[in-house]
Amino acid sequence: MARIKDSSVEEVRAASDIVELVGARTQLRKAGSRFTGRCPFHEERTPSFSVNPQDKLYYCFGCGAGGDVITFVRETENLDFAGAVEFLADRFRVQISYEESSPRADAARRRRERLLALLERAAGFYERWLWESQSGAEARAYLESRGLGEEICCEFRLGLAPGGATLCKRAVEEGYSREELLSAGLANRRGNDYFTGRLLFPLADGRGQVRGFQARKLREDDPLHAKYVNSPEGELFRKGDLLYGLNLARNAVAKQDRAVVVEGNPDVIALRQTGLEPVVASMGTALTERQLRELSRLTRRLYLCFDADAAGQEATLRGMQLAAQQEFEVKVVALPEGKDPADDPSGFEERLAEAEPYVVYRVRVELEQRDRHEAYLRIKDFLDSLPDSPERHDAWAIANDRLGMTIQLRAGRQGAGSLPPKLLDASDRLERGALAGVRAFPELGPVLAELGPEHFDDALNRRAVGAVLGVEEPDTDLRRLLAALDARADAEGIDRQTAEQFLLRMRERKLQRELADADQGRLSDLQQKLAKVRERIREFA
Repeated sequence: MARIKDSSVEEVRAASDIVELVGARTQLRKAGSRFTGRCPFHEERTPSFSVNPQDKLYYCFGCGAGGDVITFVRETENLDFAGAVEFLADRFRVQISYEESSPRADAARRRRERLLALLERAAGFYERWLWESQSGAEARAYLESRGLGEEICCEFRLGLAPGGATLCKRAVEEGYSREELLSAGLANRRGNDYFTGRLLFPLADGRGQVRGFQARKLREDDPLHAKYVNSPEGELFRKGDLLYGLNLARNAVAKQDRAVVVEGNPDVIALRQTGLEPVVASMGTALTERQLRELSRLTRRLYLCFDADAAGQEATLRGMQLAAQQEFEVKVVALPEGKDPADDPSGFEERLAEAEPYVVYRVRVELEQRDRHEAYLRIKDFLDSLPDSPERHDAWAIANDRLGMTIQLRAGRQGAGSLPPKLLDASDRLERGALAGVRAFPELGPVLAELGPEHFDDALNRRAVGAVLGVEEPDTDLRRLLAALDARADAEGIDRQTAEQFLLRMRERKLQRELADADQGRLSDLQQKLAKVRERIREFA
């Protein structure tokens, strides 16, 4: 689609009232120059949510959610960047302008809009066929036998494909071409409907836009043997991009700071019917990078639930490992063989409470499935690939008991990637303190500029130096960090003297590292500089 001009984005930011936007989601109370309240993204009793009306930023000390007005609308309204800007423009009466686009780009945008509209029309057609037609009786009986009520099925927009060319004929009558039907995955090359006589689950993106369908077999005489069949991969539908039910679970995932990932679509529906809302399905595949990226915007806590056979398969384990490597907190929910969550949805919270850390689970799987030598090699490679954590140490202990493995500290320079967690936390606190101090007292900017971004260990903190100094335009991640820095400076009462101390500590750390690598000719000069910095630090004591 046509790109919104940068000038219009800034006009929208300037016109937007973040207090009004956030106040519609949670009650705010004025506290000095800020507003505070309970976080709209997670459940909490004590208010930890802070809003800066001047810079139009928000931050939660409880769950870490933060950003600007555009980020807030994206997260609460399930919109992409352009959609959030258009939402705010409409709300605060700002006329937005778009960059000029080529006729080819305009044609591609119109085609995409037509295909999405066609899929939306198809979903409505299938819904009516399930609930209003006589031929839908068998599918309705099946849903009833699974304990799925009409209300929850309507919430997920379940439908029924009549077959033949019923849908195709209706779409052509409404002005859609056969080529569009084929591109949307609704027709086969013979011109008939792609799905015949199957129960349909619309597959939507995070905004609720239908991208395709998953179809379940209802009859044994179905010409297709597979129990589930998806729309063909195409312009709009790629299964690895989507998580079933995420559009409905999004707010609950953010508020509860957890996502329960199950295999099948009926499992999602059954669990949501019992009141468990932060549930999505991977639709029978291993987790992909795209799916994890969608989840990472909402939570870092995953509960993965697969049947006993799937949980030990290589593809499933790779998806779990990918999540662990991306520093998700991953737990595995064990299910009895041949059972799935829909078989006992009411007791599922108890299973979540008994979930096992993935790292420990994976080691047990390797020990059970491999001979001693192969298990040793695979477990060592697996544990070496993960960041340090208490769970990783527990897994090493299990492997050591069974195989005689020994924990080895990673070799290499003690940079941010190799520091123990406590030291890494301390390093990050120092860096964030220095950045927050300069945000609160911009006149200290030259001191930060002299330090330079290369002396910050954390990648995001390095990028934030330019944004804090006003020489780099912040993106979404940086705006979220700036909101956190502002909130920290206010909450911790960082005054100018404290800000100067943070910067001095950063300079002390810089000189210490330079001394460690210095040749004989530089030692004396660096030692003198370090002594002066430490003398200044003592003056604040």
